[in-house]
Amino acid sequence: MEKIFGRSKGLTDVPFSFCPGCTHGIIMRLIAEVLEELDIIEDTIGISPVGCAGFCQDFFSCDFVGAAHGRAQAVGTGVKRALPDKIVFTYQGDGDIAAIGTQHAIHSAARGEKITSIMVNNAIFGMTGGQMAPTTLEGMKTSTSPYGRNIGTNGYPIDLPKLIANLEGAVYVASVSVDSPKNINQAKKAIKKAFQVQQAGLGFAFVSVLSTCPTNWGLSPSDSLKWLRENMMPVYEMGELKVAEEVKSL
Repeated sequence: MEKIFGRSKGLTDVPFSFCPGCTHGIIMRLIAEVLEELDIIEDTIGISPVGCAGFCQDFFSCDFVGAAHGRAQAVGTGVKRALPDKIVFTYQGDGDIAAIGTQHAIHSAARGEKITSIMVNNAIFGMTGGQMAPTTLEGMKTSTSPYGRNIGTNGYPIDLPKLIANLEGAVYVASVSVDSPKNINQAKKAIKKAFQVQQAGLGFAFVSVLSTCPTNWGLSPSDSLKWLRENMMPVYEMGELKVAEEVKSL
């Protein structure tokens, strides 16, 4: 019988260790499939951060370099400049890249660093106990905002892709989700284009992926997907937010 579906060569044989219903695994599989389809597994170096996203180095079959909390893009910049022929990508949670890593995200984009950054946005700090993150929604309850995020004292959630899209060095910026088969396909297309941008040496590419965190949200896997659709999608602008002219021909 012909095999029509299997584990991507971009992944190792290590089983995913994420909580039931967490969509990190879906996102990682999409990246792995893209690495395989573009035939760049052997030429790729990933940068792993701190937090749930940090486990990525166990699951991808490409080389990896570990970074301190929030510093993945700084490390990625160094790796890419030292090895410009390599494909370099960062895989970071929103608590990593949009909090302690904000400066690196902004300045990597402003400089037009030729790396690819993937942000997994679940609106919360996952591994460390479900604290409020820069992406936590107004009124959303977390371990550090038990009465809900108060805009008056905590400010508004940060839509990082929209900020990045305003910077000249960013040539491709997209915000996608993996809550449905249709959106998973769209997410893969955006991730693939972000890597193709780097292959073409065009500039900084950034993809934000809305994700679930059933454990810290206190919801079932299915209810988490519904909550994402009803609450996160209306807040975070979706789609390709920036496609520079030089990218349109890819």
